[in-house]
Amino acid sequence: MIHNTNDVLKKPDWLRVKAPQLERIGKTANLLDDLKLNTVCQEASCPNIGECFSSGTATFLIMGPGCTRACPYCDIDFDRSKRELDPTEPFRLAEAVLRMKLKHVVITSVNRDDISDGGASQFFECVTEIRRVSPKTTIELLIPDLCGNWDALEIVLSAKPNVLNHNIETVPSLYKKVRPQGNYERSLDLLKRTKEFLPSVYTKSGFMLGLGEKDDEVINLLIDLRNNDVDIVTIGQYLSPGPNHLPVKRFVEPSVFNYLKVLGENELNFLQIVSSPLTRSSYHAEEIQKLMKKFPR
Repeated sequence: MIHNTNDVLKKPDWLRVKAPQLERIGKTANLLDDLKLNTVCQEASCPNIGECFSSGTATFLIMGPGCTRACPYCDIDFDRSKRELDPTEPFRLAEAVLRMKLKHVVITSVNRDDISDGGASQFFECVTEIRRVSPKTTIELLIPDLCGNWDALEIVLSAKPNVLNHNIETVPSLYKKVRPQGNYERSLDLLKRTKEFLPSVYTKSGFMLGLGEKDDEVINLLIDLRNNDVDIVTIGQYLSPGPNHLPVKRFVEPSVFNYLKVLGENELNFLQIVSSPLTRSSYHAEEIQKLMKKFPR
């Protein structure tokens, strides 16, 4: 999908990102390169890469970098070729956690629909190895929908991550356009089953604004997430990676993000809503440790 340059909306001032500390970014990037690890920060062109890399944090992308799906909002490369999983990846990932002295680590993956369990066993091995070398590090997994393979989900959850995140991404009416290989009800079901299988886990989901959703659809989406036992939600502004991706339909005012945070926490009783134009699913994820102390399980 290519959009006319005349249709591209001008980015507002509130979406300006502060200049990063290049030296700190370089150190993090060099470490990741040394250990041959991928990050979603780099692969998905995250606008917060400067802030996160400058503070020595990153969201690790396993089983990639190529994804077997080609969602038109995402900047990660498409690759449906058959690829073997790397058995050394969990050990290299754990080494990075040690070197970076991470108190909290986020691990995500591309969709691996070419693997029978969707990569669930690789998630399990990564958690197991990190727990072996750095037992005090809290672990957040941001997983794909696993094609609705609930046996695979149980493999992931048997590693007992502290946080299980699965992004709903958008409202149901936009799924065919935004997530053509996804399924809204399947994603909700995954989140609900997660809490049923592992009641101690903090469940998390996130979505984007600016793709053409209506205000009432956003409210209903929040209600659906809460009705399926989601604890934490992240809400951010969609930014088109380029002319071959879905265009931005609108830039949502910061006041709307603030309203959704207040609504979610005060009326819908989520434990936490992180909502701002630059929020992404792993933005300030380390703050979960404060939440775990406030709402222990």
